[in-house]
Amino acid sequence: MKGDILKNSYVIRPDPTNPELVEHVEGIAHDGSVISATVTVERPLTLYLNKHEIVTMMTICDYPEYLAIGYLANQNMLFPGDDITAIEYVDDIETVIVRTSHETNFEEKLKKKTLTSGCAQGTVFGDMMEKFGSVALNENAYVRTSELFSLTKTINTTPSLYLEAGAIHGCVLCRGDNPLVYMEDVGRHNAVDKIAGYMYQEGIHGDDKILYTTGRLTSEMVIKTVQMGIPILASRSGFTAWGVDLARKVGLTLIGRLRGERFMALSGENRIIFNDKTQDGI
Repeated sequence: MKGDILKNSYVIRPDPTNPELVEHVEGIAHDGSVISATVTVERPLTLYLNKHEIVTMMTICDYPEYLAIGYLANQNMLFPGDDITAIEYVDDIETVIVRTSHETNFEEKLKKKTLTSGCAQGTVFGDMMEKFGSVALNENAYVRTSELFSLTKTINTTPSLYLEAGAIHGCVLCRGDNPLVYMEDVGRHNAVDKIAGYMYQEGIHGDDKILYTTGRLTSEMVIKTVQMGIPILASRSGFTAWGVDLARKVGLTLIGRLRGERFMALSGENRIIFNDKTQDGI
């Protein structure tokens, strides 16, 4: 149903059997024996907005349309309600073109381009926070600790490129203990942009969702999560100081080092309900 996700199961999940996403390379193991290793494939993808070249990204290129839309939305080059007239992916020249019915302000943004700490050269623009301070996150959203523990177990045991080949990050859109949309890529910013693109295209609201990431909780991840309207961000990895500071400024619930039945919350602790995993209700 457009505007929300009703299924309590994955809508999109990794496909580690896709032959376009991995290669088998011969090498030598620690004992000198010959081995065949499975490695993740990365390819360049050039994004155009109308006639303007915006960026070339390194990506596994499994959902180029969602990646393109999510990237533009998270860079404030697209806004809800903008008229997208076409999205064209041309595989042989590794290009995706997003066409809109109006001109954009990309020229001013390109003047303030900044390289981020993201893997595979993440990029944001100088006015990336233009919407940040005006986003009101849902104060009534919550997550039970039992749901967090169940969620991570489900995600960590889902067949994925990470388990098959490694060298990749994952981001998962969740509600409660239900993982819904699971995207992977060589950079965590690409994985979260794919989720943002899916939400944009399908009209999915973030106010009752959780974003789980395998990567670090950096300023970039916090900003993108807030712009997607998601009130809870969780990771099995750690934090950066600026990421924590930004999360506290807007009241984002920031949960890190989530492994097994342990975690740390450094912002928005009011949304966490501490309950026994055998309890029903709150």
